[in-house]
Amino acid sequence: MIIIGHQWVESPKFHKVYTQAEIEKCATNEIALLEPLNQTHDQAKYCQDNAIPYAVIANTITDAVFANALGATYIVCKYDDATMLHPIAQEYLFDTNILVLLQECNTKEITKVARSGIDGIIFPEAIIS
Repeated sequence: MIIIGHQWVESPKFHKVYTQAEIEKCATNEIALLEPLNQTHDQAKYCQDNAIPYAVIANTITDAVFANALGATYIVCKYDDATMLHPIAQEYLFDTNILVLLQECNTKEITKVARSGIDGIIFPEAIIS
């Protein structure tokens, strides 16, 4: 299970970006975090074309399918959305990992995500606005 943003585990920072210029300013050890693809498909394509690792916020199957097709490293979503997206990702062998955004380090929530077989979790501490 991937764990991002917890103090015990070294992990990359996710930098919220809204423009190509902001993507270009991301450090090489950061992941560009895009809003849903209906607003950011041009930025996603730019990241794909330039081999820039990025994540996208997704809450629909369509967004997840396109995020994977556009080479997103991660999809970030709520638990309920992740349980809907995970079987699709498994069926189509997504290269993109699905991360559930957890607001706090809660062992019950971490266990729930792990038992669901979802790829990982991300805490807000990993996200730079």
